[in-house]
Amino acid sequence: MASQVKGTMPLLDHLREFRRRIIRSAFFILIFTSFGWVKYNDIIATLAKPVCDLKSAQASGASHCGALYISGVLGPLNLQLKVAFLVGVILAAPFWLYQLWAFIAPALHKHERRNSIFFIIAATPFFASGIYLAYRILPIAIKVLFGFTPSSLSNLVKFDDYLDFVLRFMLIFGFAFELPVFLVSLNLVGVLSGRSILKPWRIAIFGITFFVAAFSPTADPLSMAALALPLIFLYFAAGVIALLVDRRRESRSNAIRDDEASDLASAAPIDDPESNL
Repeated sequence: MASQVKGTMPLLDHLREFRRRIIRSAFFILIFTSFGWVKYNDIIATLAKPVCDLKSAQASGASHCGALYISGVLGPLNLQLKVAFLVGVILAAPFWLYQLWAFIAPALHKHERRNSIFFIIAATPFFASGIYLAYRILPIAIKVLFGFTPSSLSNLVKFDDYLDFVLRFMLIFGFAFELPVFLVSLNLVGVLSGRSILKPWRIAIFGITFFVAAFSPTADPLSMAALALPLIFLYFAAGVIALLVDRRRESRSNAIRDDEASDLASAAPIDDPESNL
């Protein structure tokens, strides 16, 4: 009883709440996985478009589509299961992220909840922008990489390997575009100031370039520049936003000090009891 009054929760209640959140998340993932299973052919055609026109190949009855192929007896089934599950996890992300936030939120303070809501709302469009940019430059990256194939050889790509490459390519772009959200969030909680973000700008540019060169799944300069240049721009934009937040925070604290000083100045002095004798 005392623990409930203090706002705490026993361990078993935490585990039950965690189980409920897991079950709800799994339910939404299952629903969207079913959607991915039904729309499998359209999804595969969209993913394969940078390499070949899968719909035209299927309509013409071709036995293959460009350099892509599937091998093994269980290969087609495993690929469909993999694609459907990935679609389910991605499309259900707002729901299982909310379940995660709802499990953590009771332990957060009011301002921490507000900042976490800002992070979730702001992270979604930035992540989607990174995914969209990656998909737009994916055909160019594949064309450049295929250009290294010797003229006397044929480059056949297993669709599982191609799917892993596309996912890595898109996820790197998506997570990299979260850089300004992380910087602004750290500024809102008071960990980083705008000046501390922008002061090491040369080191930041070098770090971004090194990150792109080290973790980009492609080695062509065009893809690396397409990722590095937006990241550098977003880094400076996050620094400017952090400076504005710092200025607003400083002006608010100055206003509070002025109000406190005016209250002290207008306070009536306490009469000396000895002077009244």
